[in-house]
This record gives sequence, C-alpha cells and structure tokens, in this order.
Amino acid sequence: MERKSGILMPMSALPSPYGIGTMGKSAYHFVDFLKAAGQKYWQLLPLGPTSYGDSPYSSFSSFAGNPYFIDLDLLVKDGLLRRPDLAARDWGADPEQVDYAKIYENRFAVLRLAFLRGRERYGSELAAFRRENAAWIENYALYMAVKSSFNMVSWTEWPDADIRLHKAEAVEAYRARYAEDLDFWVFCQFLFFRQWNALRAYAHEQGIHFIGDVPIYVALDSADVWAEPKYFQLDSDGVPKEVSGVPPDAFTEEGQLWGNPLYDYEEMKKDGFGWWIRRVEGAGRLFDVIRIDHFRGFESYWAVPFGDTTAKRGRWRPGPGMDLVGVLTSWFHDLDFIAEDLGYTTPEVAKLLSDSGMPGMKILEFGFDPKGDSDYMPHNCSHHSVCYVGTHDNEVVKGWVKHTDKDTLRFARAYMHKGKDESWCSAMIRTGMATASRLFVMQMQDILELGEESRINTPGVLGGNWQWRMATGADDAKLARKLRKLTETYRRL
Repeated sequence: MERKSGILMPMSALPSPYGIGTMGKSAYHFVDFLKAAGQKYWQLLPLGPTSYGDSPYSSFSSFAGNPYFIDLDLLVKDGLLRRPDLAARDWGADPEQVDYAKIYENRFAVLRLAFLRGRERYGSELAAFRRENAAWIENYALYMAVKSSFNMVSWTEWPDADIRLHKAEAVEAYRARYAEDLDFWVFCQFLFFRQWNALRAYAHEQGIHFIGDVPIYVALDSADVWAEPKYFQLDSDGVPKEVSGVPPDAFTEEGQLWGNPLYDYEEMKKDGFGWWIRRVEGAGRLFDVIRIDHFRGFESYWAVPFGDTTAKRGRWRPGPGMDLVGVLTSWFHDLDFIAEDLGYTTPEVAKLLSDSGMPGMKILEFGFDPKGDSDYMPHNCSHHSVCYVGTHDNEVVKGWVKHTDKDTLRFARAYMHKGKDESWCSAMIRTGMATASRLFVMQMQDILELGEESRINTPGVLGGNWQWRMATGADDAKLARKLRKLTETYRRL
C-alpha cells in the first residue's frame, strides 16, 4: 500500500431522491469527486442487509448485499420500473436524514414490481448467478422468505421448531412452499451485485479502490447462524451460551453488551477455518482492502453470560490467534488488510498484530493528551499504520472540540500550529495528511466541516444512528480542488 489518502463515506449517506444513498448517479459522482480530489480510496461501512436498529454491523447475512442500496433510477432505465411506480411513495421528509421505517415500508414493494417484470427477461443470467452463489444464497433466500412469513421475528422465535432448527425435511418443505419468495430474494441479490459490479468496475477505471469492514461477529438473527449453528456457541435449542461484548472501562462503567453469538473456534478449526475463508472471500467481491473490525478479539474475547443485561460479568477467553489470522493472510494474496486494533489492548494483542503483518489504526482524536505521549499522537503514527481523524464510531471534529476539555484543546492547538483563521476541521485533516502513516482516511463530514448532527454512530446508544446524509451538490469541484492541493502538498497524490 503506497502513501495515499481516502474518504470514509457510507453508501447510505449519499444523496438520492429515494430516502437513502444508492449505487446510482450520486455514487458515480462521488467516485469522480474522489478522483478529482486526488484520493485513492473510498472507505465504506458494511454493505449487508440491516436488521433491528439499522446497524450495518448487524446484518441478516455476511454475504448478501443491502437491497436498500439498489438504485431505482437504474431500474427505470432498465425498464424494470416506471416513473409512476415511484412517484407516490413516501421516502421520508428530510433529504439529509434516512427514515428507515419509510424505506422499509416502500422499498420492497417497489422491488417486487421489478422482480415480476425482470425474472423472465434475465432468466439465464439469473440462473447462472444463482448457481455461482449457491453456497450462501439459497440459505439466505429461504431465511428471508420464512422470516417474512413469521412477521420478521428472529429465527429463535419461529413457532415451527423444525424449521427453526434447520432440519432437512422442514427446509425442503419450506423451499417448496415459498418458492416464489425465494426467487424474489435471489432476484434482489442479482440486482444488487449487478449494480455493484458496474460501480466497482467504473471506480477501478478511475483509479479508486474500496475499503470495507468485516465485522468480527455476526448477528444472532442472521442466515449465517441459523443455517450453520455448529460454528457458534449455541445449545441444542439454538440459544447462545455466552455472547459478545467488551469489559467496563473509563468510558462505560457497565461495559458494552453487544449480544452477538460467539464462535466455536475449535469446530471451525476442524476444516481449516473454511467458514472464515468463505466470509472473507465474499467480502473480497465487494472491497479491495478489508478492515477487520475488533481485531483484538482474535487474541482473546470478552464472553458475557447469555441473559445478562450488562457486560460486567464477562470473562476473557482465548481466541484463535495466528491459527486463524495466518490462514486469512496467506489465503488472500490479492487483498490488503487493516486491523482495527482500538480499545483494550495488551502485549499479546500487540504481538498478534505484529505477527499478522497488518497495519493497525491511529485515531487523531485520541492523540492529544497534554500529560503523556499517546500512541495516537501524530508523531507516533508509524509508516505501517492507517491514520484517521476519527471513525464512524467517533465524534466529528466539531463535536470533538465541543466535548473536549480546555487543556487538551490548548495542547492540540499548539501541537498542530493551528492558526486563528484555520478551522479545527482543517487543522486535523492537515495534521493527518502530514503523518508518516501510509494511508490517511478522513470522514466526509469533517471535510464539509459539519456539526454533531452528522455523527454516524454513538456506540452503546440505541436510536439516532446511521441516519446522516450528505446534501446534494456538497461534493463539488471547488471542494475537490481544495482537497487535491492539500493531498499533493503532503505527497499523497
């Protein structure tokens, strides 16, 4: 990975007339903006179909794409939709906020129309797509069809025990009963990957590559866990024995209770971690660089008794370490990896990171301790690292300034030589550009100098997350020229 820079911008945050960002006109425009601004990478959040809470880190599938991101204008162009199909739909009142309830109410009804018009037209192409993706798509499509028939409740609450426990006879019976629904969910994935492959090909032509996350855990309410329960620490009824989280720290007295099922690494190891190989292979169909979320969980992970309401009573349990990490780094020669090594670290985690050969992450918002020499201070951002002002889980710069104490701000101002006429956003981006880190990534909100309303996610807080959208026209030529000049100055062009 050469000395370059990029922008973190969720797909959902792009402008569009239909309530959420898509793989249409605005995505292509953003690729053009990145190129004009001298950027090399577009970092995205996970692109999977979102479940309760709308978090891209809690998906119904580790392999499927989010149908919300299918561009409807492109479907009109293809003749699968007509303008009147879209005109009367309510996609939300605020063009700079995603209204997920409105999207859910309307998007699938419109995609059903496209399915009815397109299933015969794309018959052979669709059949080939289905065969090529049979390893995951059949389970995903059946999962969504059955889930829909049971009013979208989690599979752990399905009233039919046989299908809940994925018994073979029940699986075949439900496949026959909901054959058309299965076809619909497969068709949605066909549309998603058709549009994604076109967008990715265009981006590569412009010299732009994609960075994307592989969340370390998957959601309990997912086709992954339902279809392959042997790879997870579940009892015979499909109930988790322990769940994921992180321990209490200076920021959270009760820790963070994530609630994901934990992996049965001993079972996974029996076939050489084939499940993980398939998962990263799927991510490689989307991204050029994989950021492994919560990398420290490969060294050891916090296991919380199922049913607890906080993470306090958890315990550290050993992870797979290099047994798994070495498989991934040796298997995928065409992918680059980034280790999200933030949070509670130990010498053992540092050794695993070193042994993996992956670059870790540096967060400038953590780096201005006036009383110490933090690992995140700009002069400690080594070449073999990826520097961020902040990630989607952190405050935007204006929020950080508002909530940071005066001594820290005073020190940061002096360290960065921030002038009176320079904004905090500009100073932080300039400082990140100047670090030795081989890659520097900025949030789009900080480039636009937006306030707290544009924060993507506040960890541990339900509601109000994943909603920000960029205003139409904000990524204009003037902004691109300004960013390109800065990128060139710090030799990241």
